[in-house]
Amino acid sequence: MSAESLEGRLLAARAQAHTLFAEIQARGLIRPGRSEREVSQDVLALAREIRGVRHWWHKRVVRTGANTIHSYWANPPDRVIADGDTVFLDLGPVFADIEADFGRTYLIGDDPDKLRMLSDLDELFAACRAAYLERPDMTGADLYRLVCGACTARGWTYGGPHAGHLIGVFPHERRLGDEAHHYIRPENGTPMSDPDANGDRRHWILEIHLVEPDARWGGFYEDLLTL
Repeated sequence: MSAESLEGRLLAARAQAHTLFAEIQARGLIRPGRSEREVSQDVLALAREIRGVRHWWHKRVVRTGANTIHSYWANPPDRVIADGDTVFLDLGPVFADIEADFGRTYLIGDDPDKLRMLSDLDELFAACRAAYLERPDMTGADLYRLVCGACTARGWTYGGPHAGHLIGVFPHERRLGDEAHHYIRPENGTPMSDPDANGDRRHWILEIHLVEPDARWGGFYEDLLTL
């Protein structure tokens, strides 16, 4: 697959993920009284219905309330959405053979601190992405430090062991490996602009996971970094 072809297909997959999230909101799947498990199962059915999704390259993550402080790697007990909660979704649908990875946070209510977090998620993602695009040869460790510093500067704790990862043709971990230099994390001293094992350009996902100072709730934002 040519670089141009892969980039176009990654963008198309991203657009389909965006449409899926819009339909999740339109159908009111995220509302008080529903459990994370129920939302996840409805998302599974919806993705199959409107986009023909049969594969997910990672587990579907739906977190609400106190569970939003946990990173992807945790498996907290199922929780029911309540008034005042932040709720985030981290989904990895596969469209044809191209992976998408998309995450957004929603608020049930109008708490000003939580509204500020939602605004900061958007702004921090844009700022950190812009900083990377100005210096795409930075290492994964460089970008992780930049993300953590930017979040701390706004009064939040960074909530994850990494701030993103490679994305590509499913399953990218089997094709390219799944090692530290494939993540935006402190252990990655490799320039992110380095090509993959096949000599092709690598494409990245950027994640912003904010946790409030007392670790009571958090929020998450995830999207393409390099396109």
